Amino acid sequence: MNNQTFLRTVTDSFKKFLQTGSRSNEKLKILHGAIATDLGERLGRGYEIHSLGYRQGKEASIKGRYIDKMVDITVCRNGCAVAGIGVKFVMQNYSQNSNNYFENMLGETANIRSNNIPYFQIFIIPDKMPYYDNKGNFQKWETFSLHNAAKYLTLSRDNTDIAVHTPSKTLLFVVHLPELSREIHNRNEYIYEYEEMGDMVLCESECEYGQFASSVIYNDYDEFMQKVAYRILSE
Repeated sequence: MNNQTFLRTVTDSFKKFLQTGSRSNEKLKILHGAIATDLGERLGRGYEIHSLGYRQGKEASIKGRYIDKMVDITVCRNGCAVAGIGVKFVMQNYSQNSNNYFENMLGETANIRSNNIPYFQIFIIPDKMPYYDNKGNFQKWETFSLHNAAKYLTLSRDNTDIAVHTPSKTLLFVVHLPELSREIHNRNEYIYEYEEMGDMVLCESECEYGQFASSVIYNDYDEFMQKVAYRILSE
């Protein structure tokens, strides 16, 4: 799966989110399943991949140093977990949870990598997304800004051999949604406007956030997966 195919998969996941809502895991089956399929093809025989939307359609647990953790995509060899990938696709109300997303990522990474298991992260987010109140009324547009990206720039400079809270490799993928033709006032109008775009395709964001160092790959899915597969095969 290359960048173009990955973007189509992200688009399909977003469309399913519009249809089923944020509480449904149907959108995850599309996204996680496609990544798991791609990883399985890159690794070849001798490895088992566990994920929603792939083969048995179930996640698997990885034994952490402190607690066992159900992981989005788990790679096993001879029945033992040898690597994991966490996947996050944020579509709305980012600012109120941005620090929690990042802190949770660091915590789950440290738990697994402290047990000498490589752990990777994929974080997907639109460069512009809606913010709703508790009743689903539209409040404002949020952007994934330079301020938001700053912590990922810092993360990119971490030495992953020393910093076990840093993922073995992180993919930060910022997408751009087609612009809406009219103002929206609530979640239902947002959904309706995008569902009317039958041929909608998300594209890579053109926003620049600075020069990422080696620990974080920005908007290059294929390079990220090459690094992931190489690391797993070299273990």
